[in-house]
Amino acid sequence: MSLRHLTSLQKDAIKEVSNIGAAHAATVLHQLLGEKVSMTVPEVSVVALSDICDVLGQPEDPMIGVYLRVFGDAPSKNLYLFPREEALFLAGLLLAEEDRQDNEDTLGELEVSALKEIGNILTGAYVYAFSSFTGLNMLSSVPALTFDMVGAILNTVLVDLGATDDYALLIETKLTACEVNITGHFFLVPDPGTLPIILDALGVKGQWPNTSGSECPK
Repeated sequence: MSLRHLTSLQKDAIKEVSNIGAAHAATVLHQLLGEKVSMTVPEVSVVALSDICDVLGQPEDPMIGVYLRVFGDAPSKNLYLFPREEALFLAGLLLAEEDRQDNEDTLGELEVSALKEIGNILTGAYVYAFSSFTGLNMLSSVPALTFDMVGAILNTVLVDLGATDDYALLIETKLTACEVNITGHFFLVPDPGTLPIILDALGVKGQWPNTSGSECPK
């Protein structure tokens, strides 16, 4: 089973769970930042790993990346990416005024710490939602944060992601805080054998399309 064969029904089921995770992340961020936060998942799609850079923009675009592994009943690899300016804005909300860098474009030690916390909330919310909704035991590793050109991030991470599949599930996220819209890209690459486990737990495994050219059994 490959991600590229996902049906619309299966994508919708994943989108529903992702929206639950987004709502959970928004609640936690609201409590942490003291600001109104909303978060939705407008789209779930499948992209080839080789096309991810084209989806995100130019290879030279600076981005923040949060990478982690998920262990347990449904192991996978996850990468969350969002633009530098929007990441620094989020970090600034978490920091006290006196702790912020004089240069707003600088990613200092405190900004890195703040972004790790935010990244942990965002990625953890999705893992929590999938685990709670499906009943699967899913544990996430400590997220690793990187700040680089998107091409450099992908060149590093794709070596690990590509060891399992040539495709990734792209979960687009729209986060709004202080009337500022922030677009994030959450990539999920299930380990071999994980995808049917997730689909079965979501109740949509039986909707797997027939790719052999023969009639699907009734």
